[in-house]
Amino acid sequence: MTLKKLVAIATDKNRFTKLEHFIKFAEAFIEFAATGLQAVIVSRNEPQYNFWQFKNDGSYNVSRPINSTLMYSAADCSSALSTFVPLLASIRESGLDTPANRLSLNRTIYSLQQSIGIALDGLPSGKSNTARKLNGDLFERLIRLVLVQAGVPCTTGTVKIPVTVDGEVAFEMSYQHDLIIKQGELVKAIGSMKTSSKDRLDKVFMDKFLFNRLTSEQVPHVAIFLNDVQRKGASPRDYSVSATFLPGHFKAYTVKLNPLDGVYYFDIRPNMRTEPILKDHIRTFDHFLFGDVWKFLDSDGVQAHIA
Repeated sequence: MTLKKLVAIATDKNRFTKLEHFIKFAEAFIEFAATGLQAVIVSRNEPQYNFWQFKNDGSYNVSRPINSTLMYSAADCSSALSTFVPLLASIRESGLDTPANRLSLNRTIYSLQQSIGIALDGLPSGKSNTARKLNGDLFERLIRLVLVQAGVPCTTGTVKIPVTVDGEVAFEMSYQHDLIIKQGELVKAIGSMKTSSKDRLDKVFMDKFLFNRLTSEQVPHVAIFLNDVQRKGASPRDYSVSATFLPGHFKAYTVKLNPLDGVYYFDIRPNMRTEPILKDHIRTFDHFLFGDVWKFLDSDGVQAHIA
């Protein structure tokens, strides 16, 4: 498949309504990338990150950083992706919670999403804002489809919560959320899903604070991020990566405002595994799907109308 065709698919959200659509696109794009690139540029400061440069059909654009330890290659793509849906469908069965399956889960979702993001990097530079919006919307959709396939009842939309004053319902408060984990009219957890925490971290913490304070309900709030790296450097010979995560903000909000009930990454930064506070509150996405989400579903939840 040509890059032009792949970009056309990636820019049409109607082409991604099922999990299988994401899988087929990733297979096609990774197959294209095996022979269709101008160059693969290795990051100077963190060599596990690569940048893919397109040929003339992609205006010689250079992609976002790609973690080569997570992104599937053409050699292992088809076999890995073929086991993804069956793994999700049976994820709670005994014996499936293994290091290999956890890694496969993270790598597959990372590869599915980055295939779309990298394809969108082939758009002309004047359409970069459109590409960012599309990439973010499709990431949210992908995670919801993954959760539904795993048996997690979830949606997106507006939660209308009754606000009580002096023991009586005074009015309803509406909250728009990326992810609402629910059972019937009971909201079990609320989530924010973004490709990066850049410029969004403050809002995630404030959402939990305001929601729980105004409603007097302790509903778990989680955040799911793809990665927190960006390209820096003026030319290919200087390209490297820089982190977009703000550890000071995260620690301050966690200690002084309220901790989130789960923060999950696919491409987790090294300091998130080692620094105090960060290592206790941030984990890879497999911890969410193999464990935490089922604890949320077992909680009492809060009665709410979802529109």
